[in-house]
Amino acid sequence: MPAVIDWVRRRLFPSIGSSLTTVVLGVAAAWAAWSFYEWAWVNAVFTVPGQGAQADTAACRAVEGEGACWAILPEKLRFILFGRYLPDEQWRPALCIGGFIALYAMSTVRRWWGRPLLAAWLIGGAAIVALMAGGFAGLPAVTTDLWGGLPVTLILATFGLAAAFPIAIAVALCRRARGLVALRALCRAYVESVRALPIVSVLFMASVMVPLLLPEGLNPDKLLRALLAFTLFAAAYLSESIRGALQAIPAGQYEAAEALGLGYWRRTVLVILPQALRIALPSLLNTFLGIFKDTSLVLVIGILDLLTAGQNAVLEPAWAGFSTEVYLFVGLVYFAFCAAFARFGSRLEREAAR
Repeated sequence: MPAVIDWVRRRLFPSIGSSLTTVVLGVAAAWAAWSFYEWAWVNAVFTVPGQGAQADTAACRAVEGEGACWAILPEKLRFILFGRYLPDEQWRPALCIGGFIALYAMSTVRRWWGRPLLAAWLIGGAAIVALMAGGFAGLPAVTTDLWGGLPVTLILATFGLAAAFPIAIAVALCRRARGLVALRALCRAYVESVRALPIVSVLFMASVMVPLLLPEGLNPDKLLRALLAFTLFAAAYLSESIRGALQAIPAGQYEAAEALGLGYWRRTVLVILPQALRIALPSLLNTFLGIFKDTSLVLVIGILDLLTAGQNAVLEPAWAGFSTEVYLFVGLVYFAFCAAFARFGSRLEREAAR
């Protein structure tokens, strides 16, 4: 206990100015916490009579602005999580969400890294897509325009980043190659072009312009086009992080690898890339998190991701005006995934530092 008191005195009350700042911020934080507690619990409404279109939201209207209407979450939870997916088949996207979480958890176990984890991701990823699409073993086929909610967010972020990472490595290596002048110029043009555009423009190009440029009758699926846009966008940003890390590696590492008789590819895979990825880890993690949250922008091309499903959930007149509760829930879901990724990234950084 004395150690705690000493820490508080040194950190929070070392001087008169710091003490005043601590007191003012403490009072403001306490007031904000109490106001939120009153809104979220004391004055909140957790259930309403009726269900669906027959729900009576008069109790929520009575406390509007003073208390939360949490009754909207159980009423709209399925739509927020699964979008317009067939109601009787929503166990399938729920199982897919669980599959993604299981694969993420497996990826945090270092002893499984290598072929077992790669096989698990290949088999699990194929199983997730097959389960969502259906059309086999008695499962009704569900077109991608009915997919929505959290599964779409996880599919776009996970598969997009998985496809973007090897592309990013290849682009970064090409931009560092000395003899391939034309290829270097092409990679540079690709990176600079993508980085000069907002992701909304890239999504628009993939959704609207690509079908116009393809031969008549060839129209890729909208979700597939969005996945391609995220892959190309993420690859451009990831490649710059990797290229910067490659430049940070001392020239002695290249010379030592050459002195050992290693060829270009063995030198790159065994010596250079492991060091570069360790250096680039914080920047890569930041890009991963940014792309995961940017999946919410697919609303501009009509794809019903988690955030868009939450927005549409409050369009029903009976529940109009209670979007704050839905946004808090959606934000909590995003926070849970992003916080887990950030924690795993911090652990990797500590291990790499050792």
